[in-house]
Amino acid sequence: MSRIGRMPITVPAGVTVNVAEGNVVTVKGPKGELTQSLRPEMIIKQEGTTITVERPSDDKLHRSVHGLTRTLLHNMVVGVTEGFKKELDVNGVGYRVAKEGTNLVMNLGFSHQVIVPEIPGITVEVPGPNKIIIHGCDKQAVGQFAAEVREKRPPEPYKGKGIKYTDEVIRRKVGKTGAKK
Repeated sequence: MSRIGRMPITVPAGVTVNVAEGNVVTVKGPKGELTQSLRPEMIIKQEGTTITVERPSDDKLHRSVHGLTRTLLHNMVVGVTEGFKKELDVNGVGYRVAKEGTNLVMNLGFSHQVIVPEIPGITVEVPGPNKIIIHGCDKQAVGQFAAEVREKRPPEPYKGKGIKYTDEVIRRKVGKTGAKK
Protein backbone atom coordinates (compact mmCIF):
# COMPACT_ATOMS: atom_id res chain seq x y z
CA MET A 1 0.00 0.00 0.00
CA SER A 2 1.24 3.50 -0.80
CA ARG A 3 2.56 5.14 2.36
CA ILE A 4 1.67 8.61 1.12
CA GLY A 5 -1.64 7.54 -0.42
CA ARG A 6 -3.09 6.09 2.78
CA MET A 7 -2.23 9.09 4.99
CA PRO A 8 -5.40 11.01 5.91
CA ILE A 9 -5.77 14.69 5.04
CA THR A 10 -7.03 16.87 7.89
CA VAL A 11 -9.18 19.78 6.76
CA PRO A 12 -8.58 22.86 8.95
CA ALA A 13 -11.37 25.14 10.17
CA GLY A 14 -12.53 27.65 7.56
CA VAL A 15 -11.85 25.32 4.63
CA THR A 16 -14.62 23.55 2.71
CA VAL A 17 -13.94 20.62 0.41
CA ASN A 18 -16.55 19.59 -2.14
CA VAL A 19 -16.16 16.41 -4.21
CA ALA A 20 -18.46 16.45 -7.25
CA GLU A 21 -19.27 13.80 -9.86
CA GLY A 22 -16.16 12.40 -11.59
CA ASN A 23 -13.86 13.45 -8.71
CA VAL A 24 -13.93 17.16 -9.52
CA VAL A 25 -12.69 18.60 -6.23
CA THR A 26 -13.32 22.21 -5.17
CA VAL A 27 -11.50 23.55 -2.12
CA LYS A 28 -12.42 26.96 -0.67
CA GLY A 29 -10.40 28.72 2.01
CA PRO A 30 -9.20 32.10 3.24
CA LYS A 31 -6.55 32.47 0.48
CA GLY A 32 -8.83 31.56 -2.43
CA GLU A 33 -10.60 28.77 -4.25
CA LEU A 34 -9.06 25.90 -6.23
CA THR A 35 -10.80 23.41 -8.51
CA GLN A 36 -9.12 20.36 -9.97
CA SER A 37 -10.27 17.23 -11.75
CA LEU A 38 -8.63 14.18 -10.19
CA ARG A 39 -8.61 10.60 -11.49
CA PRO A 40 -12.28 9.45 -11.64
CA GLU A 41 -11.50 5.88 -10.55
CA MET A 42 -9.94 6.93 -7.23
CA ILE A 43 -12.24 6.76 -4.18
CA ILE A 44 -12.24 9.98 -2.14
CA LYS A 45 -14.02 9.63 1.21
CA GLN A 46 -14.80 12.63 3.42
CA GLU A 47 -15.63 11.91 7.06
CA GLY A 48 -15.93 15.03 9.21
CA THR A 49 -12.64 16.92 9.02
CA THR A 50 -10.59 14.10 7.47
CA ILE A 51 -10.34 13.02 3.86
CA THR A 52 -8.94 9.67 2.77
CA VAL A 53 -8.05 8.49 -0.72
CA GLU A 54 -8.46 4.81 -1.57
CA ARG A 55 -7.79 2.88 -4.73
CA PRO A 56 -10.28 0.45 -6.28
CA SER A 57 -7.72 -2.31 -6.98
CA ASP A 58 -4.02 -3.15 -6.81
CA ASP A 59 -3.71 -2.57 -10.54
CA LYS A 60 -0.39 -0.96 -11.56
CA LEU A 61 -2.10 2.25 -12.74
CA HIS A 62 -4.14 2.55 -9.54
CA ARG A 63 -1.06 2.01 -7.38
CA SER A 64 0.84 4.68 -9.30
CA VAL A 65 -1.87 7.38 -9.05
CA HIS A 66 -2.90 6.63 -5.45
CA GLY A 67 -0.17 8.75 -3.82
CA LEU A 68 -0.40 11.37 -6.57
CA THR A 69 -4.13 11.89 -6.00
CA ARG A 70 -3.64 12.28 -2.25
CA THR A 71 -0.74 14.72 -2.71
CA LEU A 72 -2.67 16.87 -5.21
CA LEU A 73 -5.61 17.05 -2.79
CA HIS A 74 -3.31 17.88 0.15
CA ASN A 75 -1.58 20.63 -1.87
CA MET A 76 -4.97 22.19 -2.61
CA VAL A 77 -5.86 22.26 1.11
CA VAL A 78 -2.45 23.71 2.06
CA GLY A 79 -2.66 26.25 -0.78
CA VAL A 80 -5.97 27.77 0.32
CA THR A 81 -4.85 27.98 3.97
CA GLU A 82 -1.14 28.92 3.92
CA GLY A 83 -0.34 29.40 0.25
CA PHE A 84 2.92 28.66 -1.54
CA LYS A 85 5.88 30.89 -2.30
CA LYS A 86 9.07 30.78 -4.34
CA GLU A 87 12.01 33.09 -3.74
CA LEU A 88 14.43 34.09 -6.49
CA ASP A 89 17.76 35.94 -6.28
CA VAL A 90 19.17 38.14 -9.05
CA ASN A 91 23.00 38.14 -9.23
CA GLY A 92 25.12 40.26 -11.55
CA VAL A 93 26.55 43.73 -11.97
CA GLY A 94 23.75 46.09 -12.99
CA TYR A 95 21.08 43.39 -12.71
CA ARG A 96 18.01 44.81 -10.95
CA VAL A 97 14.32 44.07 -10.56
CA ALA A 98 11.46 46.42 -9.72
CA LYS A 99 7.70 46.25 -9.59
CA GLU A 100 5.72 48.79 -11.63
CA GLY A 101 1.99 48.33 -11.15
CA THR A 102 1.32 44.66 -11.81
CA ASN A 103 4.42 44.22 -13.98
CA LEU A 104 7.79 42.86 -12.95
CA VAL A 105 10.45 44.99 -14.69
CA MET A 106 13.92 43.45 -14.87
CA ASN A 107 17.26 44.84 -16.05
CA LEU A 108 19.24 41.72 -16.93
CA GLY A 109 22.13 42.97 -19.04
CA PHE A 110 20.16 43.10 -22.27
CA SER A 111 19.79 46.27 -24.36
CA HIS A 112 16.14 46.39 -23.23
CA GLN A 113 14.18 45.84 -20.04
CA VAL A 114 12.45 42.50 -19.59
CA ILE A 115 8.82 43.01 -18.49
CA VAL A 116 6.79 40.11 -17.09
CA PRO A 117 3.10 40.77 -16.23
CA GLU A 118 1.52 39.09 -13.20
CA ILE A 119 -0.95 36.32 -13.99
CA PRO A 120 -4.25 35.90 -12.11
CA GLY A 121 -3.82 34.05 -8.80
CA ILE A 122 -0.14 34.98 -8.53
CA THR A 123 1.30 37.98 -6.66
CA VAL A 124 4.87 39.14 -7.12
CA GLU A 125 6.71 40.96 -4.36
CA VAL A 126 10.04 42.76 -4.76
CA PRO A 127 11.48 43.52 -1.27
CA GLY A 128 14.85 44.60 -2.69
CA PRO A 129 16.51 45.26 -6.06
CA ASN A 130 17.94 41.71 -6.16
CA LYS A 131 15.09 39.66 -4.65
CA ILE A 132 11.80 38.37 -6.09
CA ILE A 133 9.12 36.58 -4.03
CA ILE A 134 6.24 34.86 -5.85
CA HIS A 135 3.09 34.00 -3.82
CA GLY A 136 -0.04 32.05 -4.74
CA CYS A 137 -2.43 29.33 -3.63
CA ASP A 138 -1.85 26.98 -6.59
CA LYS A 139 1.49 25.18 -6.15
CA GLN A 140 1.80 24.30 -9.83
CA ALA A 141 1.09 27.86 -11.02
CA VAL A 142 3.59 29.38 -8.54
CA GLY A 143 6.32 26.97 -9.64
CA GLN A 144 5.58 27.49 -13.32
CA PHE A 145 5.63 31.30 -13.03
CA ALA A 146 8.89 31.17 -11.04
CA ALA A 147 10.44 28.93 -13.71
CA GLU A 148 9.36 31.35 -16.46
CA VAL A 149 10.92 34.31 -14.59
CA ARG A 150 14.15 32.33 -14.02
CA GLU A 151 14.20 31.39 -17.71
CA LYS A 152 14.66 35.06 -18.71
CA ARG A 153 18.31 34.86 -17.56
CA PRO A 154 19.29 31.49 -16.05
CA PRO A 155 22.45 31.46 -13.92
CA GLU A 156 25.69 30.76 -15.74
CA PRO A 157 28.44 28.58 -14.23
CA TYR A 158 31.47 30.90 -14.61
CA LYS A 159 30.49 34.04 -12.71
CA GLY A 160 27.11 32.91 -11.32
CA LYS A 161 25.27 35.80 -12.98
CA GLY A 162 21.56 35.42 -13.61
CA ILE A 163 18.32 34.60 -11.80
CA LYS A 164 18.41 31.62 -9.45
CA TYR A 165 16.19 30.13 -6.77
CA THR A 166 17.30 31.15 -3.27
CA ASP A 167 17.96 27.54 -2.25
CA GLU A 168 19.57 26.59 -5.59
CA VAL A 169 23.30 25.82 -5.67
CA ILE A 170 25.15 26.79 -8.83
CA ARG A 171 28.03 24.48 -9.73
CA ARG A 172 30.83 26.86 -10.57
CA LYS A 173 33.43 26.21 -13.27
CA VAL A 174 36.98 27.46 -13.51
CA GLY A 175 37.53 29.94 -16.34
CA LYS A 176 40.39 30.07 -18.81
CA THR A 177 43.92 30.35 -17.49
CA GLY A 178 46.48 32.74 -18.99
CA ALA A 179 48.67 31.61 -21.89
CA LYS A 180 52.04 30.09 -20.96
CA LYS A 181 55.12 31.98 -22.22
